[in-house]
Amino acid sequence: MDFVLATVMIGGLGLLFGGLLAYFAQRFAVEEDPRVEIICDLLPGANCGACGFAGCASYAENVVKGEAALDCCIPGGKNVCNNICEVMGADSVASGGNKIAEVYCVGTNEVTRNKFYYHGVNDCKAAMMYGGGFKACQYGCLGLGTCVEACPFDALRMGENGLPVVDVERCTGCGVCAKACPRGVIKIVDAARTGKVVLCNSRDRGKVTSDACEVGCIGCKACVKACPQEAIVVENFLASIDSEKCDGCGKCVEVCKRDVIKDVVKVAVG
Repeated sequence: MDFVLATVMIGGLGLLFGGLLAYFAQRFAVEEDPRVEIICDLLPGANCGACGFAGCASYAENVVKGEAALDCCIPGGKNVCNNICEVMGADSVASGGNKIAEVYCVGTNEVTRNKFYYHGVNDCKAAMMYGGGFKACQYGCLGLGTCVEACPFDALRMGENGLPVVDVERCTGCGVCAKACPRGVIKIVDAARTGKVVLCNSRDRGKVTSDACEVGCIGCKACVKACPQEAIVVENFLASIDSEKCDGCGKCVEVCKRDVIKDVVKVAVG
């Protein structure tokens, strides 16, 4: 008899608490603004975090709350920004062009020197914990593919030469790979650029760079002197080319003995 009574009491309490939970859930339920779901559907859905929020849903919620800018979705570009502005009843704030990741290192396994053999975890950040990395060039790509693993769009792969390769058709310029690279080798650049680019990240003196890599920029300024557009400068022993001034004539390529000046990646922009 006691067992039956206890069972009935427990069952009754369960029903009571269940009813109370249902009541309070309904009483204090917060209705979600329908625009959150609409905006979330407009976003790429990669949850890459490039917008500064935990994911697409979080960004959409903050947009509707007025706590996030309307143009933070880098992968979505202008189209997504314009659509979000339309949902929010705001004028378009889309600015700038499409972006793309670019690897500023041409130091393949064949032309670079290692300080020691590394047999640790296959991760660039982990390798950096051992003497700052096994590559003699402290600015060069370690080639362990941390950026590849980080890319939410499968836009990167490791080449047979030990350097990451960007798939320009998939890359959205979100910047996740650039943040993942402990050596700052990957940069996010304007996809509409034309002309030439110095694909090197080294800021060591010429002798140090030469000892570490056969193709690293040594800041010799030969390209500076050869450029008729005065589009090249050398700072901290590293040349850089102003894409606004560069007309792609190629005279810098002709005089560069390090083979580090290349054509910018051609990307269809629209």
